[in-house]
Amino acid sequence: MNDQALIDIARNLVGTGRGLLAIDESTTTCDKRNWPATANTICLFDCGCPPHNHGATVSNVREGIRALAYRSARVASVRERTDSADLARAYWAPMVTPTEDAVQKPKRESHVLALNSGSSSLKFGLYRVSAANTLRVIVGEAEAIGKNKSAFHAKDAQARTLLQEQIPIPGQLEAVKLIANLLMERKLPVPESIGHRIVHGGAQLKEHCRINESVLRQLETAAVFAPLHMPAALSVIRLAESHFPGVQQVACFDTSFHAHMPLIARTLPIPRALRAEGVQRYGFHGLSCESIVRQLTGSIPGRLIIAHLGNGASVTAVKDGASIDTSMGLTPTGGIIMGTRSGDLDPGVLVYLSREKTLDVTRLEELVDQRSGLLGISGLSADMRDLQGAEGGDPDARLAIDMFCYSASKQVAAMSAVLGGVESLVFTGGIGENDPQVRATICGRLASIGLLLDPGRNRVTGDPISDSSSRCQVRVLPSQEDEQIARETWLLC
Repeated sequence: MNDQALIDIARNLVGTGRGLLAIDESTTTCDKRNWPATANTICLFDCGCPPHNHGATVSNVREGIRALAYRSARVASVRERTDSADLARAYWAPMVTPTEDAVQKPKRESHVLALNSGSSSLKFGLYRVSAANTLRVIVGEAEAIGKNKSAFHAKDAQARTLLQEQIPIPGQLEAVKLIANLLMERKLPVPESIGHRIVHGGAQLKEHCRINESVLRQLETAAVFAPLHMPAALSVIRLAESHFPGVQQVACFDTSFHAHMPLIARTLPIPRALRAEGVQRYGFHGLSCESIVRQLTGSIPGRLIIAHLGNGASVTAVKDGASIDTSMGLTPTGGIIMGTRSGDLDPGVLVYLSREKTLDVTRLEELVDQRSGLLGISGLSADMRDLQGAEGGDPDARLAIDMFCYSASKQVAAMSAVLGGVESLVFTGGIGENDPQVRATICGRLASIGLLLDPGRNRVTGDPISDSSSRCQVRVLPSQEDEQIARETWLLC
């Protein structure tokens, strides 16, 4: 049985409430008073607490499911029933023994449509998902929605271009129609479920979940935390509902991977009354991080840093497969300098601009989200490629590149301190995957933590790109957000 099949069997069992035992790794026995005892439960410790089965009967079961299974809704609900603060802070590792019935009757293969909506774009992918694989059938994007040069393109499973055209796409309605028509014209399978990337779940929605009216109401409430992204996502959910009637839809949250960060990481230094209203660090790029963890299944380092670098950028500290800190905060604006977003900014700057320049909330929001970052520093572009093309004769373009790399290296070093050292650094995202110059500049500042690149391997994106003498392995892995959406949706449907 391969690792992915084991993971999916484990998560299916956990999701139905069968075979669940969460273990606090800081103890040497399981807390049998708080957990259901079933014949399918594995206890990690030889504590003699019948009727649990002791010891993993399937090789590598712990390594295989540790990074994914802990995030199920069942674990979250059980966690709320425990009165142990230590358990609540610890890493949760549900353990299951796949029963003969579960192995013989795996969850069936199905087609899932993943929709990833941005403020002016809609990426899509149809995937054939099974316990062993997530296979692409078709992927594409509606770009520059509502703008002059909007375009629609699609590629097949072999990445061959099927369609590339510049056409007016006035809004999300037209984008969803284009996707539905493309699937029908190409005689592709009708999706049996639809998964949506949702940037922010707010204080209440912490786990990926099926969408119903109650969930939609909570999403509307959470929209205040991500006003650039959430209205478009909510619109796409409603439109998909009407274009694919009767098809189950699932919300996959960018915040879910970070939902169980330690209290010290998620708490902001503000009054308790505001914290009680959900003003806290949520973290983002969670689906990207989940996809990296999934790619590392079976060999995930205990102390991992994921640097997702693109138009949006963040750095996340991952311990034993779980997020313990991340650079973004309440909204996707904080942390590293980004394409048009400021990243971390002295709050006093906003107070000054409000008081002395009379900028209202709308103008401040536009400033930090749309006119800052690489674009604001350079005055030229938010695109790293444009800046690199101009840096020879434009000192502001050079400064923007240097500040981006400086900001990223500071966050990586900070996450190393959080983890107590780092075993592996993974670059992902558009810049992280494709820009060896940026990777080299960032890593050049991290020699003090034992991180050394191999220049040749970095240029050709080898695996790993670190030098053999480096104390920390450095890798480049693709961000597979849409595949992760498809997989999470399949697991819930």
